[in-house]
Amino acid sequence: MNRILVLITLAENGIAQIKATPELPKREMEFVNRWKEEGLLESFFIATSKKDAILIFKNVDEQKAKSLIETLPYFPYMHKIDYYILDKQF
Repeated sequence: MNRILVLITLAENGIAQIKATPELPKREMEFVNRWKEEGLLESFFIATSKKDAILIFKNVDEQKAKSLIETLPYFPYMHKIDYYILDKQF
């Protein structure tokens, strides 16, 4: 079954804005937790630097993954977003 891996890098000024707005991380996690509950998100990782994140989606195509990412509160602060279609082996 295919998965969509999304690698997100936040902009430097975005990190500062997020830190200055305490409600943003809470709102972001509401989206992530809802996707997990809905069976759309298989895994979620945050780099120890807090600058990068990896999301692994299941049961969605690339276009759906892109539209989901665009709804995130952090989206305006994202510097780079890469999408990889993976074929899960085990």
